[in-house]
Amino acid sequence: MPNQTHRAERVSAPDGSVAFEADVLVIGGGPAGTWAAVNAAERGARVVLADKGFCGTSGATASAGTGVWYIDPNPALREVAMTNREKMGGYLQDRRWMARVLDRTYQQSNRLADWGYPYPVDDRGGPQRNSLQGAEYMRLMRKRTKQAGVTILDHSPALELLMDDDGAVAGASGIRRQKQDRWTVRARAVVIATGGCAFLSKTLGSNVLTGDGYLMAAEVGAEFSSMEFSNAYAISPAFGSVTKTLFYGWATFSYDDGSVVPGAASKGGRSAIARALLQGPVYARLDKADDDVQRHMRASQPNFFLPFDRTGIDPFKDRFPVTLRLEGTVRGTGGLRIVDDSCATSVPGLYAAGDAATRELICGGFTGGGSHNAAWAMSSGSWAGQGAADYARQVGPIARRKLSSAGTVGFRSRQRRAFEPAALARAVQGEVFPYELNYFREASRLQGALGRLDAAWRDVSEADAAGKSEILRAREAAAMLATARWMYRSALARQESRGMHRRDDFPNQDDRQRHYVTTGGLDEIWTVARPHAEASYAEAAE
Repeated sequence: MPNQTHRAERVSAPDGSVAFEADVLVIGGGPAGTWAAVNAAERGARVVLADKGFCGTSGATASAGTGVWYIDPNPALREVAMTNREKMGGYLQDRRWMARVLDRTYQQSNRLADWGYPYPVDDRGGPQRNSLQGAEYMRLMRKRTKQAGVTILDHSPALELLMDDDGAVAGASGIRRQKQDRWTVRARAVVIATGGCAFLSKTLGSNVLTGDGYLMAAEVGAEFSSMEFSNAYAISPAFGSVTKTLFYGWATFSYDDGSVVPGAASKGGRSAIARALLQGPVYARLDKADDDVQRHMRASQPNFFLPFDRTGIDPFKDRFPVTLRLEGTVRGTGGLRIVDDSCATSVPGLYAAGDAATRELICGGFTGGGSHNAAWAMSSGSWAGQGAADYARQVGPIARRKLSSAGTVGFRSRQRRAFEPAALARAVQGEVFPYELNYFREASRLQGALGRLDAAWRDVSEADAAGKSEILRAREAAAMLATARWMYRSALARQESRGMHRRDDFPNQDDRQRHYVTTGGLDEIWTVARPHAEASYAEAAE
């Protein structure tokens, strides 16, 4: 474990701000961010972690339980685990990466047990390590991060990356909300672990997940992949924000008049629920759960029942209204493209982990709930942290590098009015929430939405700099806007239905499109087809 000599060093800064110098800066304090910070510190790096909220309590994982893709190292079990996911993900997975993640997740889960995580035991006394309670998990991860010597900046959202003259990422700057000042970290390498983008859809724990890391990375030229697989909608009580969908496997879904919605189900039948919601309210009742199942549900996921208990509804006996809340790239597979086993991005000095990175290599075009995402956070976090630490050792002293700010929207002084962040956020939501636009996609509807989104980008990119009190919300809204444009441009490029991506005008899967869609850009969004991993390996072998 690193000692105090590995703590980040504070350097001179202008009045009203604080600055640090570090080997590795991790942006984001969820599972991926904390695993990255711990692993970088264990490599001997001085590490700073900046969290938008309070590291250990903010984000999607801390507020709920999560399954984990934890499989014993039995070849037959591993084979089944990989095979079961391939069809669902449209055969875009990479088995080498799937095996890597299964191995690393097994190791990291066992480390959690060694650190004292209270895993339950089964009837035979064996440990059950395929799920985690978010609060206990993240409390432990914060503790281990601090013990590793990492400097944690809580309530300190990053706003922009810093670049050196050679085009490498060399730190970031942001604000300290409680101190009402700014922070700057000059670092040899940066890990983006800011999570995905849920477009402020009121899903539990997603209020900090607005795609901030995407925008910062795009401003330095980073690429994205599989952004078309971003239309994940989760079942939720219409009056609550809990989007844990597992228990709806025991539900009956019905129309307002009590008749059953044909084909509706939590798995494989969510499109039927979406189409029914286009016509009117839909109700659910968990009437297929017997007494034993009900007791197990309450013991395993007590927070699922909080909105029901508060409103006096018994979900096992009473019908209650449901909706589908967009979770975007939080439960999608799109994100920053990684270019090697260390989870490096296409920009020198920049790494990505967790939901901020694409999960295409292990999930293809579909993820669903936490299981694979949780495993990816553990694995990619540790690889990104190690990779960033190794890279940091190879570059020269940070003090000798001339740095410049990379931020665009919200920072540039113009002769026009600043845009209104809340209005922009609502406009973006109006283009990504509707099922007929995002869930059931079709070329003319996508093109219409993109035309409006592109026009909005032109407006905000030409607007004046945001004021001190508005800069965070301005950057969040701009990040949501940019994310929506990458999503829809990629969705237009994939002219088929595969994984969670559905095209009404191309309803079938096309074997000729077994490739990845890479995208990027800000003022002009571009897309390009990239060969599937197996094709890339074959070309390399020739």
